Amino acid sequence: MKSTIHEHQKNNFKIVSKNLFLGMMLIVVTLFVQAQDKKNKNAKYTIAVNGNCEQCQRRIQKAAFSVTGVKMASWSIETHKLDVTLNEEKTSITEVKKAVAKVGHDTEGEKATQEDYDNLHGCCKYDREESNK
Repeated sequence: MKSTIHEHQKNNFKIVSKNLFLGMMLIVVTLFVQAQDKKNKNAKYTIAVNGNCEQCQRRIQKAAFSVTGVKMASWSIETHKLDVTLNEEKTSITEVKKAVAKVGHDTEGEKATQEDYDNLHGCCKYDREESNK
């Protein structure tokens, strides 16, 4: 009788140990997956945006700031680069590119429609051939 009780306790211990191990593994996997999905609240990007002047600069920056989650946007007239800091939990750089293209400025990977480009002031019209490089 003692040996069957002892065997029964050993089997229970094995089952509990196995379940504990599986539970711990589940916790580790869950934490790993959550860490992978975490988005950057201060993601920094630099993208090329075509434009010419201070009027373009104001328009491009205003379009970038119109996107919820954009914390900083600064376009350089000299380099034609837009530096953006954004919260990836609220938006993406693709949404910023779309907003900038919507006001008439071609970006890397997102081109303004001809209609939006045509609405730009004369001094703001850039050589669209350059935007395809």
